Amino acid sequence: MSIQVDLAQILKLAPSARTSYREAFEQSQPVLDHYDISGNSLRVAHFMAQVLHECGGLTIQFENLNYSPERLPKVWPSRFLPNGPLDPQEYAHNPEKLANSVYGDRMGNQKDTNDGFNYRGRGLLQLTGKESYVKATQLLRQWQADAPDFSALPDEVISAQWCVAIAAAEWDAKNCNGLADEDSIRKVTLAINGGLIGLAERQEWLRRTKNIWSFTNASQPTRVLAATPAAASP
Repeated sequence: MSIQVDLAQILKLAPSARTSYREAFEQSQPVLDHYDISGNSLRVAHFMAQVLHECGGLTIQFENLNYSPERLPKVWPSRFLPNGPLDPQEYAHNPEKLANSVYGDRMGNQKDTNDGFNYRGRGLLQLTGKESYVKATQLLRQWQADAPDFSALPDEVISAQWCVAIAAAEWDAKNCNGLADEDSIRKVTLAINGGLIGLAERQEWLRRTKNIWSFTNASQPTRVLAATPAAASP
C-alpha cells in the first residue's frame, strides 16, 4: 500500500503554493508511485521537505538572481570584490548578466552565451545548468518517451505536467529513497544540494512533513518506527 499525497496535505504545509504546483500535486500520485517515493511515509516526508525548502514553500519557480551590490560578495565571495575580480555594482539587480557570469562555462553551459540565464535554477528542486536539463530529459524518457527536451524547452521544468516528475527522477537518480530510509537529513541534503546549505530550514520542513505523513502506515519499516519519536504539531 502506497502513501497517499493529496492537495489538502500540501496546502497545510504550503498555503501560498503557486497554481501550477497545486495542479502538479493534484496529479502526482502516479509519479510518486513509479519512483517508489510513496513506498513509506519517511520517503514522502524527506522528499517533500527538500522540495518545500528548495522552492520556498511552493512559491518559487525561478531562481532569484536579483541581488544587491552588498549581497553579491557574500553569495559569491571568490567572484566579487573585495576577494574576487568582479565589481558587484556592475552585476547588481541584473539577473541575466549575473547568471551568465556565475554559471557560464560550467554545468554544461557554454561560455559567452546566454546559457547561464537560460538554464538558471527552476522548479521544485531548482534544476540548474544545461547538463542537468539534458539529464532530466534522459531520465524521464526512460519512463515516458513523450517527455519534452527540457534543454530546448526549459520552462517546461516548472509546468504542472512535468515539475513533480523531474524532481522525482532527480531524487531517484541520486538514490535518495535509501537515504530517506535512514532518516538522514544530512545525507539527503548533500545528495540534493551538493552541500549543507539551508540545513536548519530543511530540518524544520522535515519536522513539519513528518507531522503530516505520520509513521503509522504498515509499509513503514519497523526499525524506523522504533527509532523515531512522535513529531510535534507545527
